[in-house]
Amino acid sequence: ENDCRYGLIDIEFETVDGRATSKIVFISWNPDTAPVRPKMLYSGSKEALKSSLVGVGIHINATDHSELDFEEAILPVLKKYT
Repeated sequence: ENDCRYGLIDIEFETVDGRATSKIVFISWNPDTAPVRPKMLYSGSKEALKSSLVGVGIHINATDHSELDFEEAILPVLKKYT
């Protein structure tokens, strides 16, 4: 819960007009409660990692659990890019 992490997820969902689709999403979990050193390491290496992930168009930076809620936070971001 207090550790920084990266995640890559292939999410299947339905667009506003009812089409089935999927998007690959890169999630960076860097909680406010994490120690300073890991936060700095993860923040510093994130851009290099993101640039090496070809085909990933959606990037989510989460610092608390509300930003990881699928229905309230992630799905609305996905639907903006369809």
